[in-house]
Amino acid sequence: MDRDSTPEGPIVRGFRGHGYLVADRYVPGGLKLTPDDARDWTATDVATLTIDDVADLVAMAPPPEFILIGTGAAMTRPPVAFVRALEAAGIGVEAMDSKAAARAWGVLRGEGRWIAAALLPF
Repeated sequence: MDRDSTPEGPIVRGFRGHGYLVADRYVPGGLKLTPDDARDWTATDVATLTIDDVADLVAMAPPPEFILIGTGAAMTRPPVAFVRALEAAGIGVEAMDSKAAARAWGVLRGEGRWIAAALLPF
């Protein structure tokens, strides 16, 4: 048996406190992920999300198939206006608690999917 290789790009390797371990870096709050990059995200509340909070993810070229939204410690639905704005841009939305979204990110990137993620602190 051959072990599958690690997906290209940033992968969440674990959790500490309310943040994420990405490669050798600890991100103490929210996190945005693209196939090429991981960066801090200052958003803290799913109820106040707008498309402006993920404008850089929407602007990816090519656009992501969908954006994984990590909603914090528990699954919470993002605002309808936020979801509709992303869908109008041709981008799907998959919301789940942030730890589940971080794990899903690794699986989906391992499949080579062109996606993005915006994970709130948990």
